[in-house]
Amino acid sequence: MPIAVDIDVMLAKRKMSVGELAERVGITPANLAVLKNGRAKAVRFSTLAALCEVLECQPGDLLRWETDVTADPTLL
Repeated sequence: MPIAVDIDVMLAKRKMSVGELAERVGITPANLAVLKNGRAKAVRFSTLAALCEVLECQPGDLLRWETDVTADPTLL
């Protein structure tokens, strides 16, 4: 997937556990794990805003676009 999720990077920078972040954001640890591991198909802006508020960061600190070279053979 071309969107990479860097929640684990911000968690390490803030020295915060997944469980603490989930509790402070108001989502289940399982749903946070799905998002953190890049398996989510979507994220609500309200959830993204809550993550940014708790982690004191910008959306671009949590999400970034990567070229998927396997999907486009001309990029190889």
